[in-house]
Amino acid sequence: MSSAVSGPIAGRFGAADFMSVAARWVLGGLFVYMGLSKALHPVEFLKLVRQYDLLHHHLLLNVVASTLPWFEIFCGLLLLLGVAVRGASVMLVAMLIPFTVVVLLRALAIHEAGGLPFCAIKFDCGCGAGEVYVCKKLAENTLLTALSMALIFWRSHFLCLRHAVFRSVPASKPVLNDE
Repeated sequence: MSSAVSGPIAGRFGAADFMSVAARWVLGGLFVYMGLSKALHPVEFLKLVRQYDLLHHHLLLNVVASTLPWFEIFCGLLLLLGVAVRGASVMLVAMLIPFTVVVLLRALAIHEAGGLPFCAIKFDCGCGAGEVYVCKKLAENTLLTALSMALIFWRSHFLCLRHAVFRSVPASKPVLNDE
């Protein structure tokens, strides 16, 4: 029996396996898409990063604007392929939480300056989707963070490239030779 099979019975896969694959593919595809939309338009993304007024040195701004999209693409590809799923998920959580806080702070600043109702605030947050309503973006980021955190704890190896190529034997089971 292979350790790549995570269902309760060898050869069977449960709902958790399919949920894990769906979460991986949704997150992976979304981050590849968002990363590509930023990587293909680096000047526009640099301008959006500059609007947050977090980094003041031009070298830091350029490093963030040029590396972040490729890192998102890399994490998305890892999730799509099922390689280093937990590590990629941890990195997505590490990116999503600060980004969500920064979007919230920017929206609060716009709310205080303009007196608009909070959920009526709309701006390009730099995620790659253009202008979005802040309440929708915060809810979306919360969902993406929850999915990423779920992938950290789900142990499904269903449709994971790493486990399909490198089948490991559990330490508790001895390897038997046919000789």
